[in-house]
Amino acid sequence: MTELRSVEFAGVDLEALAGAEGRVAVLIPAEGTLSPGARRLNRLTKGAVARAVESEGWSGLKPGEVLTLAWPAGMAAEAVDLVKLERRPTRAEARKAGAALAVAAGKSALCVLAENTRFPEELALGLVLRGYAFTARKSAPAETPAGATVQCKTPEEAAEAYADRRAVAEGVFFTRDLVSEPTNVLGTVEFANRLEALRELGVEVEVLDEDRMAELGMGALLGVGMGSAMPSKLVIMRWKGGEGAPLALIGKGVVFDTGGISLKPAQGMEDMTMDMGGAGVVSGVMKTLALRQAKANVVGLVGLVENMPSDRAQRPGDIVTSMKGDTIEVINTDAEGRLVLADVMWHAQAAEGPAAMVDLATLTGACIIALGHENAAVFSNDDGFAGDFLKSAASEGEGAWRLPLGQAYDDQLKSQKADMKNVGGRPAGSITAAQFLQRFVKDGMPWIHLDIAGVAQVSKDTELSPKGATGWGVMALDRLVRDRFESKE
Repeated sequence: MTELRSVEFAGVDLEALAGAEGRVAVLIPAEGTLSPGARRLNRLTKGAVARAVESEGWSGLKPGEVLTLAWPAGMAAEAVDLVKLERRPTRAEARKAGAALAVAAGKSALCVLAENTRFPEELALGLVLRGYAFTARKSAPAETPAGATVQCKTPEEAAEAYADRRAVAEGVFFTRDLVSEPTNVLGTVEFANRLEALRELGVEVEVLDEDRMAELGMGALLGVGMGSAMPSKLVIMRWKGGEGAPLALIGKGVVFDTGGISLKPAQGMEDMTMDMGGAGVVSGVMKTLALRQAKANVVGLVGLVENMPSDRAQRPGDIVTSMKGDTIEVINTDAEGRLVLADVMWHAQAAEGPAAMVDLATLTGACIIALGHENAAVFSNDDGFAGDFLKSAASEGEGAWRLPLGQAYDDQLKSQKADMKNVGGRPAGSITAAQFLQRFVKDGMPWIHLDIAGVAQVSKDTELSPKGATGWGVMALDRLVRDRFESKE
């Protein structure tokens, strides 16, 4: 797994600043008032800090952005970074500041003068998350960023708070690594193996093979993987940290999606290594819960398949029988994720008896047309549950927007030959996909469907991640578990 930048918290030591190597950062509010640490840096740099905060360059910065003084005279450091941040920032502002420092610092060692500023642990989280780089498939040895020291008023409290945030960061990194891997490395077998390694953290892991899934009647899932030489698998991860019925998290794990016989265009097909993004998020959440010893019962289920064309592949026009017993006419073999999720969702309800259920999938291109790369689409049959998730996502800075469900959309799935079709035509494609999934939700089961097609992997840098896999959803779902499902005792 990609290593996180190490972060330590220490008391404020102004005497050590002159000899500090790497980079030194200090937090300064917009009006330019200098803290004791900033005043010490100003003396060491012969007034350069004060001149910088009086400049137009400083006034033009937004909160959380950085102005750099390179190779300051009177110091051993290669740079002094001035971060525009109020003494009492929001958590999001503190993370943004940490992320900006990660970009400025690169691989260099970093000393951050947080002093009395609130949320130093959130600044550290932003620093770590934005410092991610997937280098596992490069021939040169990976270079982990040098360590960072955050000097603050209460280092023991900050270190304790950061231990919890670090668990979240490790879950995000795990997800990003899984989504970034090529399929010739991370096929269904290797994916399952990596999830089995979570046993070392106390997660119960069960892997169902094709024979067992056939016994259970999972014809929808197994039909998707028929064309591939890779065996389809269902991995079940149970974290038993609380009491009562678990929250079920279900992830689509299509390790590569050619579209099957309904073949995708060649352009952009290389990005379909990320079509297991939903399974990646579920895996990252389960790792986070185990690392922070969450007082909650959560079960994660991921259906792992590869969608390939071959002489054995599922064809348009085939009719498959789901575990529920409903028959599905396969109109388009490239609408395969919903077939996988249908059987996994039904198995989750039948075998795990969850209190509520969330599924995640890079499901539809229509979602990207509707919401771009800023928000995941949220669908739900329960207003309270949906509201709790949207609140969790907002508090963690992960964009999410609720879209409707309705009978008229469901009617688009009618089939003359089977109980339903797997597609409903071009209009409202992400909504009809959600309607398809709702048919596999039992009455009374609170359920959320998250279409993460636009946010799982992006082509430009975001605030907390470089371009590529984002790990979207790990923080929001961890927050949902904390606020709604975790014991408060």
